[in-house]
Amino acid sequence: MGLFNWTERSSQVLQSGGVIGPDERLPWGQTGLMGIQHVIAMFGSTVLAPILMGFDPNMAVFMSGIGTLIFFLITGGKVPSYLGSSFAFIGVVIAATAYSGKGGNPNIPVALGGIIACGAVYTLVGLIVQAVGTGWIERFMPPVVTGAIVAVIGLNLAAIPVKNMASNNFESWMQALTFVSVGLVAVFTRGMVQRLLILVGLLLASVLYAVFTNGMGLGKPLDLSGVINAPWFGMPSFHAPVFEAQAMLLIVPVVIILVAENLGHIKAVTAMTGKNLDQYMGRAFIGDGVATMVSGGLGGTGVTTYAENIGVMAATKIYSTAVFLVAAMIAVLLGFSPKFGALIQAIPLPVMGGVSIVVFGLIAIAGCKIWVENKVDFSKNKNLIVAAITLILGTGDFTLKFGQFALGGIGTATFGAIILYALLDRSED
Repeated sequence: MGLFNWTERSSQVLQSGGVIGPDERLPWGQTGLMGIQHVIAMFGSTVLAPILMGFDPNMAVFMSGIGTLIFFLITGGKVPSYLGSSFAFIGVVIAATAYSGKGGNPNIPVALGGIIACGAVYTLVGLIVQAVGTGWIERFMPPVVTGAIVAVIGLNLAAIPVKNMASNNFESWMQALTFVSVGLVAVFTRGMVQRLLILVGLLLASVLYAVFTNGMGLGKPLDLSGVINAPWFGMPSFHAPVFEAQAMLLIVPVVIILVAENLGHIKAVTAMTGKNLDQYMGRAFIGDGVATMVSGGLGGTGVTTYAENIGVMAATKIYSTAVFLVAAMIAVLLGFSPKFGALIQAIPLPVMGGVSIVVFGLIAIAGCKIWVENKVDFSKNKNLIVAAITLILGTGDFTLKFGQFALGGIGTATFGAIILYALLDRSED
């Protein structure tokens, strides 16, 4: 298969509930719609992370598109992934820049130097993996480990929508109405509507939210004034990096988390597609590392492969890399449109929360699917202990600190699972 040579599948595949593989695509019109859905799926986190660090959200959207294009090219269009702002950088960037949490970050250049250094180390890790191969992955990451890691990627994110995206009882009910709407679309529709279940469910819930709030006064009204006032075109805020040793030492260790995330995501996509993508692991690390360096070089946040988009793939069964090529190009264009950013930010928070519950839950179930399909034997104490501890470390966001660097739930769960399995593994159970 050439870089842009996908096998086209007809719309009948949608009706039969078939899977669209990475090397296949739907007709371009439907591929475009799927690309829009992936842009919406990544947008909330991609915008939130830079806001928390004092970066320009439009620059983050722009660089997410550029980063995804870089990843696509380096992996040869073989790995379906979207790259967005990484939350792993938030704590260390705030520490390195002494950001107060309000307005723009005046020390962005210092953070960018650390982000570039982190991307360089990440790229080096990818080159080593590319040279040595992925045999160590099979030895140290059997299905019981990979399943647990994939599951905690979704479980670790659970508190975000449940605890932080509904401030009162009405908004909690709106979250419930939203995930019920997505579920109804998923089960009772067919064809392209069913494949666009996240987007359709979100639009339906947003309309209902407007009826309940603007029409009936039950909650905070839907406000579109920001969309109306925002300009159609505007340049993102570009910044040049400044390299300071202290900031670099604080930020570079984030590479551990990025490797853990990307590793888990590759395993998740492998499980969902039935195609072994381990051979592209090194190239995926390199792609993410180079994308992070480019983003840092222009003024954007560090990037990572996105669990949100893996959840969308799990729901739609469309893994075509063509979708991510389209999504990336859309993001690049939208990075120059403050009006689009205002539109996405106008989506009611509880509606986004309800959608997030669905997406994060689907990621967790993908991990369980690895256990089922590989017939993991939980009557063996080794498997039982590894899975049990990993799930709790990730779900509880167990954190270990090394000076100013903190290894959070996904990182501790990933490396904890690998180390624990190696410690407990014996030739005979």
